[in-house]
Amino acid sequence: MIAGSIPKPAGQPSFRVGDERLIKVSPNAAHKVSTLLQKQGRPAGVLRVAVIGGGCSGLQYKMDLQDAPANRDILVESAGIKVVVDPKSALYVTGSELDYIDALQNGGFKVQNPNAATSCSCGESFSA
Repeated sequence: MIAGSIPKPAGQPSFRVGDERLIKVSPNAAHKVSTLLQKQGRPAGVLRVAVIGGGCSGLQYKMDLQDAPANRDILVESAGIKVVVDPKSALYVTGSELDYIDALQNGGFKVQNPNAATSCSCGESFSA
């Protein structure tokens, strides 16, 4: 052990805290995420936003509800919702805003991403 370091309790994930410059959540999206977390019985849960390879334009968003941040995650609290992003995905989502549109056509979660060079017509994938 390095002198002066404090050991972390076993099983505690190590994550950083970020701010809305990484990702911001609209009130509509916050309400929808909160409702989904309540339905799943995890009111203190988090929304994971990740960028993975795939989709028509090369990259796509993946969102998932989880109990807590994982190791190396960046935790952002926005509009009362806790959002976690892994360091690799953070490179692609910095400055983005997550919104939710309640509509039969083209409804659902939408990411306004200033880093997206192009996006496809379905709106679910992009290239950077």
